Amino acid sequence: MSTFEVSAAHPAVSRAASIPPSCLHDVFRSAEAWERANHRAAIRLHVGEPAFGPPAEAIEALGAAAREGRAAYTSAEGMVELREALAGKLATENGHDTRPDRVFVSPGSCQGLAALMQSVANPGDEILLPEIHWPIHLQQALLAGLRPRFYPLDRDFRPDLDSLAEAGGEDTRLILVNTPSNPAGVVLDEPFLRAVLDIARRRRWRIVSDEAYEHFVFEGEHVSMASLERDVPEEERLVHSAFSFSKSYAMTGYRLGYIAVPNRSAADALRVVQEASIVSPPTPVQHAGLAALGVPGAAARNRDAVRANRDRALPSLVAAGLLGRVPPGGWYALLDLASTGLDADVFAAELLAEHGTAVAPGRGFALRPIIDANCRVTGLGQSPRSHGLLRIAFCGDGDLLAAGVERLLAAAHGGRA
Repeated sequence: MSTFEVSAAHPAVSRAASIPPSCLHDVFRSAEAWERANHRAAIRLHVGEPAFGPPAEAIEALGAAAREGRAAYTSAEGMVELREALAGKLATENGHDTRPDRVFVSPGSCQGLAALMQSVANPGDEILLPEIHWPIHLQQALLAGLRPRFYPLDRDFRPDLDSLAEAGGEDTRLILVNTPSNPAGVVLDEPFLRAVLDIARRRRWRIVSDEAYEHFVFEGEHVSMASLERDVPEEERLVHSAFSFSKSYAMTGYRLGYIAVPNRSAADALRVVQEASIVSPPTPVQHAGLAALGVPGAAARNRDAVRANRDRALPSLVAAGLLGRVPPGGWYALLDLASTGLDADVFAAELLAEHGTAVAPGRGFALRPIIDANCRVTGLGQSPRSHGLLRIAFCGDGDLLAAGVERLLAAAHGGRA
């Protein structure tokens, strides 16, 4: 038994203390340590920080709100003006049947997702996550006291519909769907999402739809899952949706997102969680978000910039056999080192140490926690397919991305980093 297993199993250990830290933060700290030791910047392909910045209008609105004293508390749901604008955006752009009292502003979509999981299920209930998943989704589920189960993905990291219906059990209450996905950039089309929705309805699962990368679809179009329930009576709707300003408007450090819930009972439950956990979202940042929504073409220009990066740097990874295809969406590509025989953890560590290039090994995107009766983590396994996987971000500076990919390819072709 490892030290982690021993300490996590101790009766005095809290649920939160038993949960492992995210691999993404581990890599972030490693990159910072490398930079301090080498007195120069690393190429940061491990983190989704875009090369572009927020709209000038959002920056000005943030400062103006602070200068003019428009920084008092709002309701737990957020500013009425912002929620009205978001409800309009969801209706016209995403096809939702919604209204402002079904929309909640959150300090980042991460907090909104965590609150959502607390509000729609009870501790001990099961949540279905993709077998290769964003590590924060797993942490959020565990903090809410949910017991994760994992649904299989095919070789292209799409959910396996034939197996999905059997992936849940008697205690499964939720399924998380992420399109475009992190870490693989998979985009799920309307027929596929309808099939998932049909399965969820038959099994009586609620759906958490993480759509943070909605504006970054490079092939086809983004389909918001809640739009498929427009003709379903409100109280029978299943889809709870999460969105973010971090990606669409490059407002990563502003921490601004929003949640759309399907009906009044879901809104009542989420309101309580938000009242208890945030009191209200930060007001000047909400003014920035309202301004960003009013900038024509901002999200589309950012999408075009990320697509240009993808088309410039990633085809060489496909040609080298490290990437099955360029991702059709999102900010990330999931590489597979299986053809080289290299272990992703070792490769990533040596790529940073010897070539100053940080990438995220796939192990942390495929954890399989062992859970005790109190929903505490007592041990960790991982998906066997994760040993050769690496995630890289292609949303940053195009020249640095190209240089980092060249270093990665040279290390992989050399048989070691």
